[in-house]
Amino acid sequence: MEINSAKFICSNTDWKKCPDIHQPEYAFIGRSNVGKSSLINCLTNSKKLAKTSGKPGKTQLINHFHINNAFLFADLPGYGYAKVSKKDRANFQDFTLKYLQNRKNLICLFLLIDIRLSPQKIDLEFMEYCAIKKIPFMLCFTKADKLKKREISQMVEAYENKLFESWEILPEYFITSSINNIGQEEMLSFIAHHNQSFS
Repeated sequence: MEINSAKFICSNTDWKKCPDIHQPEYAFIGRSNVGKSSLINCLTNSKKLAKTSGKPGKTQLINHFHINNAFLFADLPGYGYAKVSKKDRANFQDFTLKYLQNRKNLICLFLLIDIRLSPQKIDLEFMEYCAIKKIPFMLCFTKADKLKKREISQMVEAYENKLFESWEILPEYFITSSINNIGQEEMLSFIAHHNQSFS
């Protein structure tokens, strides 16, 4: 699948105000500065669609984009170490969780993980939350360009071993890099496949 058009629609903090478009939707979430906006730009072959920043916590709203006039991307606020107040952080979490639980056309949540880091408690807890709430998600290991192939395999194996401590079936995953487009084709194929079965 090729993405020929991608445009920003709106930003908000209320799932009820999300675009009233009955088309498949894919959301992106992860720890602050994990590369959500960069991955969206990579998938859409755009450098400016989603705003990127070296400052953690820049995304503080639910940002919606219309792709190929056929489906939607939602860039969600990052969690973790954003330099914001506890009150604001709790607010981000509240409206993000309400979005995940109530957005009926959400096909998949792409949960981004920095592949350079060992399994983080906050990510593991969020996966558990998604499983309990039956929110469909896939892992996206980001920044694969920073490691050698052998190191990538080792880090993925470390995650699998950690998850096997409490999971019977492991979440599926992509290996990605926004720098050299690793995983772009696989993710777009996944999206195209699920778009076909949406009704």
